[in-house]
Amino acid sequence: MKRIKIVLWTLFIGLTLLWALADTFVPTPLTYFSLRSVLVQYTGVIAIAAMSVAMLLAVRPRRPEPLLGGLDKMYRLHKWLGIGALVFGSVHWVWAKGTKWAVGWGWLVKPAKGGGAAPELGAIEQALRSQRGLAETLGEWAFYAIGVLIILALVKRFPYHWFAKTHTVLAALYLVLVFHTVVLLKFEYWLQPIGIVTALLLIGGTLAALQALFKRIGQQRKVQGHIQTLIHYPEANLLETHIGLQAGWPGHQAGQFAFVTSSESEGAHPYTIASAWDPQAAQLRFITKGLGDHTRQLPTRLKEGDRVTVEGPYGCFTFEDQKPRQVWIGAGIGITPFVARLKQLALEPDRQHSIDLFHPCGVYAADAIDNLRADAAAAGVRLHLCVSGQDSRLSGERLRKEIADWQQASFWYCGPADFGQALRDDLVAHGLKPKDFHQELFQMR
Repeated sequence: MKRIKIVLWTLFIGLTLLWALADTFVPTPLTYFSLRSVLVQYTGVIAIAAMSVAMLLAVRPRRPEPLLGGLDKMYRLHKWLGIGALVFGSVHWVWAKGTKWAVGWGWLVKPAKGGGAAPELGAIEQALRSQRGLAETLGEWAFYAIGVLIILALVKRFPYHWFAKTHTVLAALYLVLVFHTVVLLKFEYWLQPIGIVTALLLIGGTLAALQALFKRIGQQRKVQGHIQTLIHYPEANLLETHIGLQAGWPGHQAGQFAFVTSSESEGAHPYTIASAWDPQAAQLRFITKGLGDHTRQLPTRLKEGDRVTVEGPYGCFTFEDQKPRQVWIGAGIGITPFVARLKQLALEPDRQHSIDLFHPCGVYAADAIDNLRADAAAAGVRLHLCVSGQDSRLSGERLRKEIADWQQASFWYCGPADFGQALRDDLVAHGLKPKDFHQELFQMR
């Protein structure tokens, strides 16, 4: 989260400083309408810039991913940029539209335009001014639609496949706002630093929006495959799926994930890869839990031999640090990246490591637990089961008691976000360095 905050503040402060080089927050004379003109321009610039960066991140570019700590962190930044764009856009709308309403209701008196001949405009500026009415109308309705779609995206009960489809609509609405911005941004801004940066963001955002609309996101990272084996663990509500891949998969590290499409109408869903990469076998293993409408239907909908598309790999939750001592916590279905790492460590017997794996789970699924025990033994990892109703609840205090050298270890957590945050807060409060607690933010919305 620290990197996300740094990027957000750098973007907003940087754009504000660039805007301040082109304009002022204290116009002369300082009146309601002169201040309104300034704030409409400022909030509009910040809103479209935030939405442009969010659009760029939505197409899953390769280079920012390691800088931000993984696609999960990149999507969290995308989420906050969207929220920021909505906030600044709302303020922009209030100053622009609210003022017009206030004038219409007689609450404000619009100052008369100065006398004299109107300044002579260049051909480009004149063409842009001729489109102001259309740009204002389209921008207003696009803002209403975007506001509704962003709010829906934040509602977790809104089905994921509808979330994905409506996000594609956002790309089209973004293009409307690009037109709105090009027409209504102060013409004199364009040759100044804020105008140049805005233009670059609009170009990048437009290319990203077109990529989304033409369904080209992740196209270079997609590989075709088919389902080889399905193993259902009904007592734990788990489904283990083995997918054989055609040529093109670049390999992956334990802890990474991929987007899998088993139905074009449903679209791609992200799943953590639960296997180490073996080029000879060319197979991926996924373990899913029936937590939502889509995953609950998988055991009955998927069949061996079904064709699927796999896109990836993504993520930086790869257990790579300089700590010889590690503590893993895989809560519930969050065990999957650790299963992949166990498989990988079993293939590296000479690797020196000291690892404890804690697995809090709701039910004791004998077959699944037996497999986990075998994987842990093969990898030389100490397994600690925490079964609800049978064992004491896992807490930061318990971790500190059971791991004598916990302050010298790095912690790797995957599972419910609130539980992970509680463990992190406890450990950091008792001396763990924040950078030594790694948490997967596996929420792609």
